[in-house]
Amino acid sequence: MEITGIISAIVIGIVIGVLGRLVVPGRQRIGVLWTILIGIVAALIGAAIASALGVADTRGVDWIEWLIQIALAAVGVAALDRSKAVHR
Repeated sequence: MEITGIISAIVIGIVIGVLGRLVVPGRQRIGVLWTILIGIVAALIGAAIASALGVADTRGVDWIEWLIQIALAAVGVAALDRSKAVHR
């Protein structure tokens, strides 16, 4: 992976993580770095799922891929928040 690919993954991860965090209701007790990390992982896994489903490369904006990535980020944020709440 080239440096532009890494930077793109980080930027997309930030956007996906923030959108996933906005979808989860209530206050989340996780930090910004965890949100970004969850967003990056969700973006990568979501892209793989969209590719497997054949919806990754469409004309225009890949809305289905974005929805998959945001849903995965929301699940990741909620799961991490719940696990941190249990340990407190």
